[in-house]
Amino acid sequence: MWWAQAARRRRKTVPDDLSSALRELADSAACPPPTTGAEVRRRAVARRRRRNSAYAGGGVAVVAALAFGLTTAFGGPEPRLDPAPPPAASLTAPTAGPASPAVPTPSASPSTEPSPTAPTLAGPTPTAPATGGPSATAPATPPATIAACGVGDLAFSATNQDEAGKPVRHLLLTVTNTGSAKCGLQGYPYLKFPHARAPIAVIEDSKDAPVTLAPGEKAYAALLASGGRMDTYDTDTLPLGLQPGGPANVALPGQVSFDDGARVTYWIPASGLALRFIGSR
Repeated sequence: MWWAQAARRRRKTVPDDLSSALRELADSAACPPPTTGAEVRRRAVARRRRRNSAYAGGGVAVVAALAFGLTTAFGGPEPRLDPAPPPAASLTAPTAGPASPAVPTPSASPSTEPSPTAPTLAGPTPTAPATGGPSATAPATPPATIAACGVGDLAFSATNQDEAGKPVRHLLLTVTNTGSAKCGLQGYPYLKFPHARAPIAVIEDSKDAPVTLAPGEKAYAALLASGGRMDTYDTDTLPLGLQPGGPANVALPGQVSFDDGARVTYWIPASGLALRFIGSR
């Protein structure tokens, strides 16, 4: 039949088509014919040039990128520096402004504004008369010195401080200002008998400030006549000298025996305080 013939014809043609396709594929995959050495070198040089041009292009791109980055990094703040000077000028302007009214320094204030400095200078001027005023110095002057008491300004007495019937050993010397002005007693009574080798020693513990006597006031000195020593001297009159001043003869309460152990205190304004220094002797 016709279709069986066609099938047989198709089976014959298919292997022919397949074989031809395979041959074409083998021909295309076959290695190209070998080239000469000159052609190889030419192709290598071309490849090197393309590589170098690629490297050069990449380097240019990198340099351009770096240049752009540097310009943006260092060139960017320049426009910011331009506006910076204006605020500096504005800052200097206000500082100069308050400096003139502040007037902390006297040199700058009179140079800029003489009118306000004038009252400030006028302020200290009134202080000059205050310092130089004689009224302020008047109370600072010390009062007139008080003259030392003289024998003619005083009345002297000596009283016995021992019990009746006992030997007189403890005496209280009293001086009274009988004058019309204050006078001062310094030191202690200077007591020296005519034949004694030295004046009666003073009790140093009784030292006090100099005594000032107004008219009618009194001062006291305690006197221990004997201390159980040798060189006894009996008398009823006591030669008393002032420091400074002349001697005065003070009547004693009877006959009193003095020896080398006699002691006397400084002039003291209180009688009890004076007697305290000889009470236990």
